[in-house]
Amino acid sequence: MQLLITLWISVVKKTSFWLFLILSLSWHAGMAQVLPGFKPSDIFDEQQMVIEDSPSGTRILINAPLDGFGDSDRVLLILYALPNGNTIEQTFGKRLHDGDDWHFDIQHIGAQTRFLRRVISDRTLVVAYLENDLKSWPAWKAATPDYRDQVSRIVGDLKEIFAGWQPEIVLNGHSGGGRFIFSYLDVNDEIPSDVVRIAFLDSNYGYEDTIYGPKIERWLKSDNGRYLCTLAYNDSVVVYNGKPLVSPTGGTWYRSRMMKKYLAGSFKLRERQRDSLIWVTSRDKRIEFIFKPNPEGKIYHTRQVEYNGFIHSMLSGTRYEQKGYRYFGERAYSDLVADTIALPVRRLNIPVRDPSSETGATFMRRISDLPLAEREEEIFKAVSSGNIPDFLRYTVTLKGEFEDLEGVRHRIEYEVMPDYLAIGSDDDYCRIPMNPRTAQRIADLFGASLLTAKLSDHIYAIAEVKLAPFNYIPVGNANELVTKFAEHNAQIEKQMAEEGGRNGQLVVGIKKDVIISSRLAERNDRVVIYGWHKTDGNPIQPVYSGHVWWYVDYSHGIRLMNDQVLVDGHPRLMSELLKDPVLFRLFSNESAPMSEPFYTVP
Repeated sequence: MQLLITLWISVVKKTSFWLFLILSLSWHAGMAQVLPGFKPSDIFDEQQMVIEDSPSGTRILINAPLDGFGDSDRVLLILYALPNGNTIEQTFGKRLHDGDDWHFDIQHIGAQTRFLRRVISDRTLVVAYLENDLKSWPAWKAATPDYRDQVSRIVGDLKEIFAGWQPEIVLNGHSGGGRFIFSYLDVNDEIPSDVVRIAFLDSNYGYEDTIYGPKIERWLKSDNGRYLCTLAYNDSVVVYNGKPLVSPTGGTWYRSRMMKKYLAGSFKLRERQRDSLIWVTSRDKRIEFIFKPNPEGKIYHTRQVEYNGFIHSMLSGTRYEQKGYRYFGERAYSDLVADTIALPVRRLNIPVRDPSSETGATFMRRISDLPLAEREEEIFKAVSSGNIPDFLRYTVTLKGEFEDLEGVRHRIEYEVMPDYLAIGSDDDYCRIPMNPRTAQRIADLFGASLLTAKLSDHIYAIAEVKLAPFNYIPVGNANELVTKFAEHNAQIEKQMAEEGGRNGQLVVGIKKDVIISSRLAERNDRVVIYGWHKTDGNPIQPVYSGHVWWYVDYSHGIRLMNDQVLVDGHPRLMSELLKDPVLFRLFSNESAPMSEPFYTVP
């Protein structure tokens, strides 16, 4: 540190202040970089993103460090498929407190990852925790006829997030998580070249010589930088509740020995006994099987992970193997276990924009003369396909303390789009008014919700950029035309430029919000609008439901928020909270809960 300070003093003496400032900021930026869509964690200099995908029934946590994303850095992306019956939170792990479920203290992949980040310096370690709504990858595969397409899409989307850092892939998993690995191997005739390591943590129940043996063999032979690590214990002798735990040929003990025998036909494998384990390795140590004999018939299923199993599965065959830890020894990561787990709300499920999609100007010209119903359908098609500017994808987190109906205060976090829905690219877009049913279809697709009047006020109070409303005097139906939509968008852009605003900042004062309200339970054939706050903070438009649902004019805007919110640190759905007889007041200033916090879409 002293040397660094000395060097900085030298720089200051030999260069201008501004050059020194640039160097300082660059150095700091290299140390910490929050990636788009990620939220920084309060502990261990990490950032996280949660992805929930309703069609495939999956939930994914991506955990990454805050540093290691410079121009010359490379990412090692570990796909960790969860064991049967476990949640992401339980798999991530934390210190146990009174009343906690014991599952939080049996894997500790989060802490073991932190250990690995101390050791592996030439790659930025990112772990994607893969969960499904059945809590079982074998059950999920059986219930998903197009599992190959779904798995391919899941992996492809994860790789795309880190495409700028040439990600190398590790397929890893515990228990039933091995089925996800084999499902990915089913996708292609050959294991993709970017897969550098495959690790089965007592998880290769689905192995078959004829299906997977040749693929794994060819993959290992094709490059000296590929590793296979398999951990198994003798589960064939375990009796649980009076019954064998597995069939004679169904456990990982049997399947791992099958795999070993198959690979022994092409690779020279050496077997040796060390402590209570049997180690089977290739000459170059790129292939490693570790078998745990079990004369007492105990269950070691989770012990294999807890006792540094994840660490070893990532370091086997390298110069770091058994350095600073011992497989099946005492926890080497105890000082890295966190007291709590705090996950961000899930990411909105917005499809990636196709670069060939229409620009905003082109789209507006194309729909300008369409009948109203056709226009709305074209708007839905464009937005639902992901043809929106990138800056709208990165929601802004807002916090507050709100009272419920009984006066109890709660800590609230919710996420909103920084601006109103628009069509096009970052360079060419147009904010697009639409009827509430079209907006609701989009919200449902994205996992989002429309705002309430209370949240519209809260957003205005916190916003970074507050512009003065700009209105047009009604002349016939001119305000309802697409040409007026585009004209108003140009006016907003002019105001943004004059105020020095930029895309991605939370901007207000430019549109009335199409909102949800308890009024919808009585008249769902209406559109409810509110807001268009003046610079003094007062809205031009009180809550109003006088227009029929299909009415749209230039002043209407759709600002979506994530339907998942945090209440006192716990994830909840706002659509459900608004129905609650007490908690609805957290997000609504109306006198009663909403029985229908949405617009009905026929």
